[in-house]
Amino acid sequence: MAEGDNNSAYQLAAETASLEEQLQGWGEVILMTDKILRWERAWFPLALMSVVSFSFLMIYYLDPSVLSGVSCFVMFLCLADYLVPALAPRIFGSNKWTTEQQQRFHEICSNLVKSRRRIVGWWKRLFTIKEEKPKMYFMTMLCSLAVVAWIGQQVHNLFLTYLIVSFLLLFPGLNQHGIITKYVGMAKREINKLLKHKEKKNE
Repeated sequence: MAEGDNNSAYQLAAETASLEEQLQGWGEVILMTDKILRWERAWFPLALMSVVSFSFLMIYYLDPSVLSGVSCFVMFLCLADYLVPALAPRIFGSNKWTTEQQQRFHEICSNLVKSRRRIVGWWKRLFTIKEEKPKMYFMTMLCSLAVVAWIGQQVHNLFLTYLIVSFLLLFPGLNQHGIITKYVGMAKREINKLLKHKEKKNE
């Protein structure tokens, strides 16, 4: 068991080091993005939502086709991949990194590797359920997809995408400041109260 844990830790460290090397040119941008997503300043959430809202308003106004939208998005990614590693050191000064910044960059890369492993684990688990319990798998998938299809039919595609993107971008800050924990705890307490009340009625 200990040997397996050591191997897993070694693989995690190796994958993290590899990812750090790949993202080295994006280091300054990643650190700045991390600060914004974790709301290190009070006005960061407002600025973040303003940029997201403006971007979606422009998409709504221009109303591009799917092909045009995908092409522009990929073109933007290509430009960023080419320009960011070249311009970031001049703007931020990568040679001025502190030990704290290097440590934070390492933590971010480690968290990304862990998230990737978690997603792969969920994906494998899904196929395991498909092989072991095919009826439950298909029923669950059909019901889930039917609910998603119904939601997509009721809510405008662009607005639904806006809500999803906004939540994903706000999630790190909400989690960092304990807001999600607070409301999840409140929801659990209310559910427990309802269950206790129901048990009393049954008695």
